[in-house]
Amino acid sequence: MDKEELGEMIMAFFYLIRHGEPDYGNMLEKGFYGFGRSFAPLSETGVKQAEKTAKDKSLKTAELIVSSPYTRALQTAAIISRETGLKINVEIDLHEWQVDKTNQITTSEEVVALTKEFNDNKGTYPKDQQLRWETLDEMRNRIQRVADKYANYNKVILVGHDMAFRTLTYIKKIRPAEIVELEYFSGQSKCEYFFS
Repeated sequence: MDKEELGEMIMAFFYLIRHGEPDYGNMLEKGFYGFGRSFAPLSETGVKQAEKTAKDKSLKTAELIVSSPYTRALQTAAIISRETGLKINVEIDLHEWQVDKTNQITTSEEVVALTKEFNDNKGTYPKDQQLRWETLDEMRNRIQRVADKYANYNKVILVGHDMAFRTLTYIKKIRPAEIVELEYFSGQSKCEYFFS
C-alpha cells in the first residue's frame, strides 16, 4: 500500500545537489552559444567536488537519483551513481532557468544583463511586456511538477541547478556539489524565492 492509499499527506525527503563546478572554457570557440553552453562538462575541480559529495553517507539511504539533462548535472549524477549504485532518471524539466527562451544569446554580457533584468523584475514580466527570459512562475511550475512526480518515494537525490532549486525551498545560494536537505510535500505552497 502506498502513501496515498493510506490517506497520508504525500511527502518525500529530497537531497538537492547542485552540480559541480562546470568548465565553460572552450564552449564559445566550439560554437556553443546560448543553450549550447548546457553541454559544458565539469571542470577538474567540479569532478573532485562531486566525488567528495558522493561519499556523503546520508546519500546511501536514497532510493533513486533524478538529474537535470544538462551535462554538468548528469556528470555529477553519474559520479554519485557510481559511488551509491543508484539508478539515474533524467527529467527534462529539472533544467536550469532559461535565461533566453529564444536561444539567441552569444555573449556572457547578455547573460548578465538578462539575469539582472529577471532579478530587478522579481521574475515577473512588466505589465503588457513579453521578455526573453523564463519567468519565476514558469520555472517554479516545471520544477514542482518534477518534485511532485517523485513525492511518493521516501528519499530521492535531485541533481540540478541553483536557481531551479530555489523554487522549492528558501535558499540564498547553493555551492557547487553542495547538499541541501528538504522535506517536500506534494503540492506544497510556494516558498519565498531569493533574488541575488
